Amino acid sequence: MWKSAIEDAIGKLHNNIRSHGELFPHITREASPSKHYLWEGNTDWIDGFYTGMIWLGFEYSGDRELLSAARRQLADFRRRLEERVNLAHHDLGFLYSLSAMAGWMATRDEGARRLALDAADLLLERYRPKGGFIQAWGTEGDPQNGGRIIIDCLMNLPLLYWASQQTGDSRYRQIAERQADISRRFLVRGDDSSYHTFWFDPEDGTPLRGGTHQGYQDGSTWTRGQAWGIYGFALSYRYTGNSLYLETSKRLARYFILHLPDDHVAYWDVDAPVTGDTPRDSSASAIAVCGILELLEHLDPQGEDTRYFAQSAERAMQSLYENYSTRHEPDAEGLLKHGAYHVRGGRGMDDYMIWGDYYYLEAMMRLENKRPGYWYD
Repeated sequence: MWKSAIEDAIGKLHNNIRSHGELFPHITREASPSKHYLWEGNTDWIDGFYTGMIWLGFEYSGDRELLSAARRQLADFRRRLEERVNLAHHDLGFLYSLSAMAGWMATRDEGARRLALDAADLLLERYRPKGGFIQAWGTEGDPQNGGRIIIDCLMNLPLLYWASQQTGDSRYRQIAERQADISRRFLVRGDDSSYHTFWFDPEDGTPLRGGTHQGYQDGSTWTRGQAWGIYGFALSYRYTGNSLYLETSKRLARYFILHLPDDHVAYWDVDAPVTGDTPRDSSASAIAVCGILELLEHLDPQGEDTRYFAQSAERAMQSLYENYSTRHEPDAEGLLKHGAYHVRGGRGMDDYMIWGDYYYLEAMMRLENKRPGYWYD
């Protein structure tokens, strides 16, 4: 099953490359699903996911057309870094782990390695020593975001952990661990749910309040954020061996699973009122599955936790495949329908999400014992 689904995904990648050249799939501005992305230049935080899919497709198939496309995009990511095109945010990991780190892992190209290290250096510049955190958005001293962290950033920390391994410089790892620690302390709530964001006094790190940007309300649980936490803490455990990160990933995963609807694919927010029109977020479930598959690699194979999490991941993937995938739609540009971006903001409420496509493909690759993504070498 997964082999044919991966081959379908690779076919769609070929179609998209041939149809759209050097452009990247962006979030549509329509309120209803279509068979098309919005294709634009390399300017958004999401663009690494497309390149990461192309690298995965190349590593699975050995196809030279995919390799050429990935290399062209890698050159564009170098240009983007040199010109600092919309990089005043923490998503440097999403952008450069899945383009440059991936290029290094797939081909051992030294230029890709150097680009990933340069991106890690730029991410380090977002660390605020006075507060002890990586600032999510905006420039230093920004009146709204100067003291703000975000749960998504956990998935950008592998770029720093990897850079520390590559260079022997402990600064990268130390800052990544500080961000993981502060995220664990302030973004994860006592009932194992999570805040999307948290604010600190940027001058001394005094904790101020938790909140949301894309969730239903400040005290709710935005499911994509919960999924970032599952995967992000599991990856921090892989790099550090800190059992607190492993336990936190398990806690977040149990909460996520316990709040799924009957078809095992998440709504956009755990606390949003459920009606016939409440958006799902297939991308949140795809991320969570990847996080749970990572988590399973660190658990006792015979343990109760292992059986519970493995069954949950299997049910979610089966539902994504049967109910949300475009496997019977050869002209579709995306892999997963019914993703959600910013429901409260009225953007991308029910459509393809390129990160959902990436994590769905990564999960299938994991299930086929192929490349498990580009978060570690």
